[in-house]
Order: sequence, then C-alpha cells, then structure tokens
Amino acid sequence: MKIVIAGDGEVGFHLAKSLAELDHSITVVDPHSELLQKLEREMDILAIAGDSTSFEVLQRADVQGCDLLLAVLHDESINIITSILAKKMGAKRTVARISNVEYLQPKNRTMFRTLGVDEMVCPERIAAKEIINLLNHSIATEFFDFSNGLLSMYLIRLDENASVINKTMREIVLEYPEIEVRIVAILRNNETIIPNSTVTFKKGDLAYIISKPRQLDPIKKVIGSIDVDIKSVMIAGGGRIGRLAALDLENKMSVSLIDENRSRCEGITEYLDKTLIINGDATDTNLLKEEGIEQIDAFVAVTNSTETNILTCLHARKYGVKKTIALVENTDFINLSQAIGIDTIINKKLITASYIARFIVKGDAVSAKWLSGTNAELIELTVREKSKATKLPIKDLNIPQGATIGGIIRGNQAILPTRDTQILAGDKVVVFTLPKVMYSISKLFD
Repeated sequence: MKIVIAGDGEVGFHLAKSLAELDHSITVVDPHSELLQKLEREMDILAIAGDSTSFEVLQRADVQGCDLLLAVLHDESINIITSILAKKMGAKRTVARISNVEYLQPKNRTMFRTLGVDEMVCPERIAAKEIINLLNHSIATEFFDFSNGLLSMYLIRLDENASVINKTMREIVLEYPEIEVRIVAILRNNETIIPNSTVTFKKGDLAYIISKPRQLDPIKKVIGSIDVDIKSVMIAGGGRIGRLAALDLENKMSVSLIDENRSRCEGITEYLDKTLIINGDATDTNLLKEEGIEQIDAFVAVTNSTETNILTCLHARKYGVKKTIALVENTDFINLSQAIGIDTIINKKLITASYIARFIVKGDAVSAKWLSGTNAELIELTVREKSKATKLPIKDLNIPQGATIGGIIRGNQAILPTRDTQILAGDKVVVFTLPKVMYSISKLFD
C-alpha cells in the first residue's frame, strides 16, 4: 500500500516506523527537515520537507497516486485542509487527527466526508475512553473489547500469588478445564513470546489473555489478583485527556483533578459540575496528602510531562493507591514504567496507530489494538467469501510464526478456537500478530 503521512513530530514518525516495518511504501511530509533526515537514515522511506497544505508539496509526495493519506500534525486545521486537498487531488482515503470532539458527532462526520475527510481520529478522546475502561477492569494493566464485549483482551501481570507460575499451558488446561480463555502472548524481559503447550509461565510475566464474557472471576482465581472496586479517582493534569475522563467519571464516582495552571483550573470549573478542582503541583507530596491521596482508590497522571506522570504515580503507590495509570509519551519509558510498578501505560502514538491499523491490513478490519510494551498488535478481521482461511481447519492454514488466532466471533457467539476449528465466511477473527508477519496473516482473510 502507498501511504503518505503528513506530520510534525513523534506521532508521524512513530506511524512511519511502524508502517515501514509492514513493507508499505511510505512518504513523510514534515516541516522539520533535520528530523526528516534522521528518519531517512533509520528506515527506507521518502521524506519531503514542507507544508502539507501546499499543492506543490502534495504533488511531490504523489498524493494523487496514494492509497492512504494520514494527516497527524498537532494542528487539526492543517490536518483537515491537508485531507481535503489530498482527496481532491486523487488520494483514495484520508484520515485526519483532530482534537475537537464535536467533530466526531455523526452529522459532523458526514459533513467532513462530503468535503474529503474520510475518517477522523482523536487520540485524546480514545485515551480518555481507555482510562475509563481500565478503571472498570482494574485487574488488567491493559484492556480491550472486541465486538461489543463478546471477546475481551486482558493484559495481566503474574505475581507470586498466581497459581500458574512454573506451570506449562498443557498443565493449566488440565487443571482448570472450566476456564474459557486463550493466552495469546507473554511479554517477558521485553521479549514477546507466543506460547505453545510446553511454555512455562514465570513470575513477572505479562500475559495477554483473550476471554469470553463472565470469565473474569475464574481468571482472578487462577492469577491470584484482586479486582479493586474503584469509587474514587484523582487525576493529575487538566488538559483534554484529563477533562474528558473527568467528565465521564464524575457521575459514577468521586473525582478530583489537580492542575498547576490557575487559568486552566478556572476554565475547567465551567466544564465539570461534580469534580473537585485543585490548583496546585501534583508532584507536591504535601498537597497530595492534604487532598486525601491515602483514601483514593485510583490515580491517573495525564500531564504534558512523561516524567511528572511517572513520578506522581510512584508517589500515589507509596501512599497505598491501588490502581495507577500514567500517560507516557516517550515510548522508551514504557517498559521501564511497567517494570517499576506503574499499573497501566497510556500512549497517544500507540492509540493513533491502533485506530489507523484497520485501514492498512488486507481483509476487512473491524478494530485494532497496538499493544504497549511490544510492537505486536491485536486485529479483529471480518473473513471474506472465498478467503483462504475458510478452506482448511486452523491447524492446516500454515499460520506464520509470530501470529496466532485468539478468538472467533460468529454472529452473537464467541468461540475460543482449537486446532481443529473451521473458520467460516462472515466470521470475525481476533488475531495476535507481530509486524513481520502482519501482511502474511492478513492475506489469509482477504
């Protein structure tokens, strides 16, 4: 696929790196020539320095011949104009990063499509929704629903209380036949392992589990973790993510929000009705104690500083907070953050990549989740008529090493497949895949 990325920093660069690994033809348009030189040195892409709203620059990028135009600059106005121009010049599909959630209303989406903006992604809105999901599933360090909850993905850390420690997959299946789950991957010492029946689970492993509904209680029994009932949350950071999360949560639990910018706090009071707004520095431990951090169930740090978010979550842990969530924009810090005890990491680059992934795989992608701490991805694909995947049972499909089928949704029924399961046209299949085999695995369902 020929993809043009218009960006102005890390989101565009992360997308370029991720998509280039999938053997797509990538052109990056960015106003920063020195950053583009670095990008060109690191990977096989075409880099063009310039303004993505320029006709001449877009022509040089050959948007008229591209399959997908991704406009992911920080300025949503530029992204919208870039998408409109690219569509009029011949781009087959356009996606714009936006920050105004009003644009996502159905009637407004329809208007933007008539102008030439096919899809819009709001990383801040998706991040806020992810925070809410994680507070509702506190046992998991990462969570994602497929097909409205018919199947769910949990990322769960195995500690010393987990009864699966030092046991193989075969032993676990024999010991707990009543539990309907599939462990599709393990993250161990920054290495992604796709387990077979002989892999032994170790303390500290992060297990990616695909589960049917109502299986959470049996899962908790096996892993020895306690699901916390979150009734109070403190949010550090009053930007878009913090405000959107507080707006959704304030009618369900006790919410307090800390931000050191006084004028921002004054503006937030007009936006939020039931949230306690605190003007102060979230790294000030005396302030946290004064505001009752020791009685808080969950702490969410979403300031503009990765270091502040990590530090404040560690402070919250010290004061006994049961669930911590940090916005970590520097991907180099993700594994470190997980290793030092922060429960959950949110990253806008991964969020944006997850949304866009559905447009770049073969087959009909319904949803996708780019996973934190690993370059792997979970994709939900609709199986087409006459797809190769419908010809043989799973054991004979020659699924490449680096991918595994985690679940199947057939109508309103969730299926955890075995080697003998036959995939049918119209099924939705949840696939765990590493980048190097994503193209091969997606061809099975095309």
